[in-house]
Amino acid sequence: MNYRYLYDGIDDQIKLVDGTYITPINFDNGATTPPLKSVTKIISDNIKNYGPIARGVGIKGEYCTTMFGQARKIILNFFGLGSSQSHTVVYTKSDTEGLNLLANVLIKNKDDMILTTRMEHHANDLPFRNAGKMVYVDVDELGRINIDDIEKELIKAKGKIKVVTVTGASNVTGYITPIHDIARLAHKYNALIIVDGAQLIAHTKIDMSGSCEEEEIDFITFSAHKAYAPFGSGAVVGKKEYLNEYDPFLSGGGCVAGVFDDTVIWSSVPERYEAGTQNFFGVIAMAQALNELQNIGFENIQDHEANLKNYLINNMKNINNVTLYGDTNYTDDRLGVIAFNIKDKNYEEVSIKMATEKGISLRCGKFCAHPYVYRLLGVSGCDAYRDIVSGEHYYGMIRASLGLYNTVEEADIFLNYLEYIASRRSSLRRSRKAIGRVKF
Repeated sequence: MNYRYLYDGIDDQIKLVDGTYITPINFDNGATTPPLKSVTKIISDNIKNYGPIARGVGIKGEYCTTMFGQARKIILNFFGLGSSQSHTVVYTKSDTEGLNLLANVLIKNKDDMILTTRMEHHANDLPFRNAGKMVYVDVDELGRINIDDIEKELIKAKGKIKVVTVTGASNVTGYITPIHDIARLAHKYNALIIVDGAQLIAHTKIDMSGSCEEEEIDFITFSAHKAYAPFGSGAVVGKKEYLNEYDPFLSGGGCVAGVFDDTVIWSSVPERYEAGTQNFFGVIAMAQALNELQNIGFENIQDHEANLKNYLINNMKNINNVTLYGDTNYTDDRLGVIAFNIKDKNYEEVSIKMATEKGISLRCGKFCAHPYVYRLLGVSGCDAYRDIVSGEHYYGMIRASLGLYNTVEEADIFLNYLEYIASRRSSLRRSRKAIGRVKF
């Protein structure tokens, strides 16, 4: 099906370097997605109703407070928790803020251990490095993680691993993590599980309750701007019992029940973690987008995106001089995230050429997942360090990441120009000589 009619702005033409106008192709949905029309409409419909949330008495304020609360119910329902009393929704401005929140409130002892993988986005790695002792599970030669390796580390730690935090889907290869299997292992060894859902929630159905109590996801974080509501919002969906145990990492107005000369009584969750004036429009946009995705149906979403993903991968495999990363034979556990390079051509310049000459938006670089990208490229730790310190940034990839509105016609335009660039002898390459000049 063609879902383009659901989206705002995607058919607005742009001007290329040669002066011609063209309808752009956005294959950078892993970074940020365009808004659904229903999301734009809910912002427009409510702009004149804006008022304070849970502060004061007034018609507009009461209206906004009600919608703000209803959005939590929509989000809980989206994750299969509509009738659950165990979880709550804490609004954040991004997935990154949500993971920082959890790192700050769940890990209180520097000797506690946190297990994660070398597949992670920096947002699901760096916040935990200062919280406790990190344990990393490495990836195999195709970039996948093996959950048996996770269990080995849990056994080895003898109960000291308090949190297992994993990506729901990689932003580099699109691999989908078996989160419920990992939850079962984490709970078996008395650890909590956090899922970084940023790349997952817009593409496949997530039921946090799993098929049994052992498979339940304790916490999930996400950003709405990767799910067709790019208005600066995100959320943590997590267990109340743990969040109520800790002081907030951000404090101020709105998060307290009482403040006295020498003590503070914090509000219960979720308000405890929502200090300050909240992003009303971001929250209602987020709830509307999740509602719309449910209405479209995740079977439809998965079928459409899987067909397009496989069409691209199968055709890219047949283009000379194109290198693909990740498993290109078995792709059932991959979302529409395709990382690649062209032999002897610089990844940045290829991406710029695609954008300026054909209006095709891609991502290039290391995608805020440096350790993972270096592993996929086969780059040693020493060479990786020199790459950054030298400022040369020789190592990197190009990424195409798909959204529901992308089409086979767009894929053909991309494939034709990719083949054209890959077959040309050109200056799109960068010398490595500068790397050798770095002294240690």
